[in-house]
Amino acid sequence: MALFCIRRYGEEDEHKEEAEAENRARVLLERLQQQARARQQKKQREAPPQGREGPGEPGLSPEGEPREGKGKRKRESEEQPSEHRQKKLKTKQPRSPSEERAGTEESADGSSPTKKKKANRRKSKVQQEGTEADSEEEDIKQQDNRNNLKKKSNKRRKTDEETQEDETEKKESSEKGEEEVPLVASGEGADCAPSSMMILGDYEAKPVQKVQPFLPQWLAEPRRVQKHIRENLCPVRDVPGIHPRLLRKLQMNGIDSFFPVQAEVIPAILQSAAHGYLLGRGGFRPKDICVSAPTGSGKTLAFVIPIVQVLLDRVVCHVRALVVLPTKELAQQVSKVFNVYTDGTGLKVVLITGQKSFAKEQEMLVQKKVTGYCSLADIVVATPGRLTDHINQTPGFSLTQLRFLVVDEADRMIDDMHQNCLNQIVKAAFQGENHSGSSMLFQRTKPGPLTAASSCSPQIPLQKLLFSATLTQDPEKLQQLDLFQPRLFTSVYSEKNRDGIETEQSTNNKYTLPEGLSQCYVPCDLNSKPLLLLYFMLKMKFTRVLCFTNSREASHRLFLLVQAFGGITVAEFSSRLTPNERKRTMKEFEQGKIQLLISTDATARGIDVKGVNYVINYDAPQFIRTYIHRVGRTARAGEAGVAFSLVLRIQERRFLRMLRDAGIQDIQKHPVKGNSLKPLVQQYEGALCKLEKTVKSERAQKRA
Repeated sequence: MALFCIRRYGEEDEHKEEAEAENRARVLLERLQQQARARQQKKQREAPPQGREGPGEPGLSPEGEPREGKGKRKRESEEQPSEHRQKKLKTKQPRSPSEERAGTEESADGSSPTKKKKANRRKSKVQQEGTEADSEEEDIKQQDNRNNLKKKSNKRRKTDEETQEDETEKKESSEKGEEEVPLVASGEGADCAPSSMMILGDYEAKPVQKVQPFLPQWLAEPRRVQKHIRENLCPVRDVPGIHPRLLRKLQMNGIDSFFPVQAEVIPAILQSAAHGYLLGRGGFRPKDICVSAPTGSGKTLAFVIPIVQVLLDRVVCHVRALVVLPTKELAQQVSKVFNVYTDGTGLKVVLITGQKSFAKEQEMLVQKKVTGYCSLADIVVATPGRLTDHINQTPGFSLTQLRFLVVDEADRMIDDMHQNCLNQIVKAAFQGENHSGSSMLFQRTKPGPLTAASSCSPQIPLQKLLFSATLTQDPEKLQQLDLFQPRLFTSVYSEKNRDGIETEQSTNNKYTLPEGLSQCYVPCDLNSKPLLLLYFMLKMKFTRVLCFTNSREASHRLFLLVQAFGGITVAEFSSRLTPNERKRTMKEFEQGKIQLLISTDATARGIDVKGVNYVINYDAPQFIRTYIHRVGRTARAGEAGVAFSLVLRIQERRFLRMLRDAGIQDIQKHPVKGNSLKPLVQQYEGALCKLEKTVKSERAQKRA
């Protein structure tokens, strides 16, 4: 009886446990299924409608009816477990030896083995359903993670495409992308487990900010001068402070109006000497002046007129003005202008460039008397080397009374290692005593702090005037000149907008070119360059052409080749010629007797060659300053001119980048077809044979 009661109550407990386990498994399965349905519905609401069905997403069938995805099929498999699985589990599940022992023990105890088998089958069924639910839950989580990652990668791709289209939109899109990514992660990925996957290649390219150079105030805020010459002419009588004698001189030379640079610079220099050349404005030292203007804009007359006017009232002859220029031809040109406006004034202009003997130049500069040496020059125009020789070797040559130091083509003076010359000039100008040892009345000392002692005795101030078409903006180089509170005058364009109001263009461009200049470049090969020059002269009928090469040997050979070809009046201009030959050649070119002048860069700096219609760069310039000065030989004083550059195809990219970096954008490509050059080839080959014979004979003469 006792055994019967134990068996009865034991079977009831087992039945209760089995029922509770089945209920728990059923509740867990229903809960997981509800969560899966909720996530799938949420995903369907958020996902945009697409034409094609992605992995794990619901789509449309070819007939347009909604079709079920993998997620829904999985749910059906969860809701309706297949009988096939259950049969497999029943048939294929092997019995372990421990289970067999347990069965024998149970049979020994008197319990029925069929009931135990049923209980074991129910437990394994519950466990199997739990593992299937767990695996499907993990699949759903992984699918959610993949979808989230795909959404993130798509958004990043969109932002990358927007960055490539516009830099301004790039910043906005990157900010939006940064804001949207954490929102997605917090909204959708809060319920799912973190993924171990990493997306590579999502680097966003950011624009590199160009560092702007820090310039001194006088360089950053210059006095701007209009570049359009013809539209901004200023009548001579409207410029205040010009002496009536100089006005008559200007009218006699046919000058009725000043160019914009002249109208701005002349009053500035005259104002600094309004109280005479012994004192500056208000008794203070005058400011130095720098002028950067295009070639042919009248810079020479801008310093000749005020210097002559300031020195009109001088009593004792001393070197009051010194003009330093890099080349002999340019020095001759400036000296000629000074002689025109000092004629009849008593002022003496002396040119020292080495064209005359050293002793002859000494006689022109100083004269020895019983009381000592006296100066014979008020204005000295010189080249650096010859000037340095006279400072060191000519007795009585003094610069202690120097009032104006003019440095024309200042950038070349700095770059060509003439800084030692400028230092020697300043040192000679501030010598406290003359060579005789007697103290001077107006003893000049180097500038320093303004004190009561320094302001007791009057001093002749030294004012520096710098002029160039390509004045450097490098503060380190300009510091070497030791400028005093400088003022910068620079040229800019002015254009009228739709309202008719003149607006100035940006001054970020480093250099400015003449107003009437047209620029072209011709891509070519090395062998076709001579043929192109002959084509321009003979077929295009170019006249008064100034052709530049990079060396005097190239200039000489090109001259011999064109001369052997025939049909063109040609001459060369280089250091191979004597000064008298160069002077005669330049005069014949200005008169129109020579149609093609082949030159080195000796004529590229400042020389005013009249009537140049075309400039041809036979050899492409290596530096932008060389290009600026070469093409500036035409289109001078507001006239029209054309500049051609023969550029090898291997040089084309570098040449255009050089111009683009300097702010020159309006150069045009002018290709010449090979068929146009064929009629010249036969005669050109004959000229080459003549050139070879001429070169051999010249070499033989040199050896002899």
